[in-house]
Amino acid sequence: MKVLVIGATGTVGSAVTEELGKRHQIVTVGGKGGQYQVDMADIDQVRRLFTEAGKSGKFDAVVVTAGVLHFAPLAEFTPEQYRIGLDSKLMGQVNVALVAQEHLNDGGSITLTSGIVSEQPIRGGSSASMVNSALEGFVRGAAIDLQRGLRINVVSPTVLEEALDTYGPFFIGFEPAKGSRVALAYSRSVDGPQTGQTFRVW
Repeated sequence: MKVLVIGATGTVGSAVTEELGKRHQIVTVGGKGGQYQVDMADIDQVRRLFTEAGKSGKFDAVVVTAGVLHFAPLAEFTPEQYRIGLDSKLMGQVNVALVAQEHLNDGGSITLTSGIVSEQPIRGGSSASMVNSALEGFVRGAAIDLQRGLRINVVSPTVLEEALDTYGPFFIGFEPAKGSRVALAYSRSVDGPQTGQTFRVW
């Protein structure tokens, strides 16, 4: 299969690219790295990405492991800081899903990324909990509307072992998962038959 991975240069994305690359042709996309670059919050950039990256043919799967969030205590949060996650991780991934429909082969799939704080919140993570929960709701709703046998799922990972240096202080008491284990959930979504699912890796 031909798979477009957006966020391929990040911690999760690198693990997903390695796992899926064992079986499939991977086209890598990053904010600055990868074969192509995109700001998902700008739907015009998303449209250009699919047009340019899909010149050699449509895709069989699209995976997104990208999105920016702001973390802060609730008393210090501003509407503008909430907008960061809403524009980037939420609407950015929704933008990809909307555009991807036209660039996927029949029976193709879309896999998005939420996170454990949708159900197990952390201090300073109200924006992350909001955005991740919204993504999971979007996937459930979108799954029943997709045409041509297209599928959509979301992966909800815990903190990765490889990211503990950065995120460990936010996730005291959480059991981390190796990137290779998290990547298997993306394989289930891409290679499996399910749709409208949240694959939890906790």
